[in-house]
Amino acid sequence: MAIALAFSAFQLWTAALSPLPSMVVRSVHVGFLLLLCFTLLAERGPGRSRLVGWALGVGGFALGLYHWVFHDALILRAGDPTTVDLVVGVLVILLVFEASRRLLGLALPIICTVFLLYALFGEYAPRPLDHRPYDFAQVVDQMFLGTEGIYGTAIYVSSSFIFLFILFGAFLERAGMIRLFNDIAMGTVGHSQGGPAKVSVISSGLMGTINGSGVANVVTTGQFTIPLMKRFGYRPAFAGAVEATASMGGQIMPPVMGAVAFIMAETIDVPYVEIAIAATIPAILYFGTAFWVVHLEAGRHGLVGLPKSECPSALAALRRDWYLILPLAALVWLLFAGYTPMFAGTIGLALTALVVLGTPVSRAIPQHALRILFWIAIGLGAAAFGRYGIGVIALLIVLLVLACLVVKGGRATLLLCRDALADGARHALPVGIACALVGTIVGTLTLTGMASNFAGWIVDIGQNSLLLSLLLTMLACLVLGTGIPTIPNYIITSSIAGPALAELGVPLLVSHMFVFYFGIMADLTPPVALAALAASPIAGASHMRIGFTATRIAIAGYVVPFMAVYSPALMLQGGDYLATAYVVLKALVSIGLWGGATVGWLLGPLNWPERVFAAVAATLLVLALPVTDELGFGLSLLFLGWHWWRTRSRSASRLAA
Repeated sequence: MAIALAFSAFQLWTAALSPLPSMVVRSVHVGFLLLLCFTLLAERGPGRSRLVGWALGVGGFALGLYHWVFHDALILRAGDPTTVDLVVGVLVILLVFEASRRLLGLALPIICTVFLLYALFGEYAPRPLDHRPYDFAQVVDQMFLGTEGIYGTAIYVSSSFIFLFILFGAFLERAGMIRLFNDIAMGTVGHSQGGPAKVSVISSGLMGTINGSGVANVVTTGQFTIPLMKRFGYRPAFAGAVEATASMGGQIMPPVMGAVAFIMAETIDVPYVEIAIAATIPAILYFGTAFWVVHLEAGRHGLVGLPKSECPSALAALRRDWYLILPLAALVWLLFAGYTPMFAGTIGLALTALVVLGTPVSRAIPQHALRILFWIAIGLGAAAFGRYGIGVIALLIVLLVLACLVVKGGRATLLLCRDALADGARHALPVGIACALVGTIVGTLTLTGMASNFAGWIVDIGQNSLLLSLLLTMLACLVLGTGIPTIPNYIITSSIAGPALAELGVPLLVSHMFVFYFGIMADLTPPVALAALAASPIAGASHMRIGFTATRIAIAGYVVPFMAVYSPALMLQGGDYLATAYVVLKALVSIGLWGGATVGWLLGPLNWPERVFAAVAATLLVLALPVTDELGFGLSLLFLGWHWWRTRSRSASRLAA
């Protein structure tokens, strides 16, 4: 707890005041990650392993201070490392590898080891894989002393943007945002056909606006939604798959997307808000698909919703917890007003702290008019932040903390804030470790030029068939995703395939979003399917069955990226609003048919020939080749007309009988 609180305090201090050089912040950030990782895992083991874990953690933190203590000297001797520099660098690299092995498993360290060996010995590889020779000192210098290795873009984003937004989500979760989202979802769709599954889709989608971690989303909202779905007749595997699908979509749901979105913004040098805007329509289509599939599944099995009397009122929930939405609304406004993610995250987090700490204080004020004046004063103080700096917010927070020590419920609120700070540090741990380790891959790619070689191969293939290049890129994302998280998956694949797809005429943002989407879909795709693994113990079903079912539910996640490549207007890249409306119409029709084909139900049951016909029509609408749209719309109308007539005839026959 103490280490996690110190980690959060350091990140808030550096975010608010920027007192240290960026390289120092990155290095200390990695030091805290190593300390927290080894000590947390050590506490779960026997005595000797605990001692070793604490030794590794304290050693890693001490080495993380190296760039702070010797910052000026390291700059002066840049490119000419001393023996001490190399020894410290090797130790830090080994500790990052070991922390990743303990926390994330063997897959990512093995992949990174292969890249490191390639950097050291790639000169002996056969052509065209070989590169010019690099000695040991050059490789260590690249990985440890520069900004292309461990302390590269990924760890910069982790130490600046990602931590703040994870902390922001942790505060809102602790303050009751999960309850608010669940109540809104239950009150709006809980009583409809297949209501429990629709509640899962909506609540997980709403959670995605504050929590960019799909697996964390599964284990939080899934504790409520999966048992609810099972109680109302959904198969365990389907219940787990719905939650896994909806939770993974949180990483593409603006305004607060997953960590990859911030890394992407830095990588391709575009404002974060442009990525959020580009992701909006695909995210809506993704969740719309999940909603549509659960509706069809409910129709196929005759599943009803909850009794209206058991559903909470969405309006009552909003009246009760409306204040929790204010920090999220402010964050959205700041991001879309052009402020940096760091500034927006700092303000959003500060407002969250003010709202959480101010709630018990306002309840202690007896008169309603005085309570209104209290919140107006808090709002004016927050508004003064931009003019008078962090001091105003800090003063307000200190005053509210002191007030919470004496008012009813205040001490519990202080404990909530403490736990939220600790949760934020713990939730940031796997993200940060992955960002640090994957820096070795980026360092190897930039040092050896290997990315250019692979990109050239993809370009050569794409000159004859763009579709084949896209399929190869998709396959690479899915295969890598079986063993590594979304962040390193995106960094590796985008470094190789992103520039190649851009050279083939795919807009840069669209090419990176293509890689991003399939990195997410890898967590739903068997055989590993991390989101399915997280849902498995809650649902009481095999994670393989959950994974295959989730793949069927999340069909939009596989279809929409291809549509965006052929029609970039889907991500608001080029074209006008009419072009966007047209491609959205195509996507909706395609998704509707895909849902019917996968479930086997539309207005009524579908036999296999009908399902194949619907799938063919949907596929034609995805492609943007000559005549495919016309054929797709024609076959869609033909199929829907036939299905409506057959379903109506069957219903009439039953009534006559």
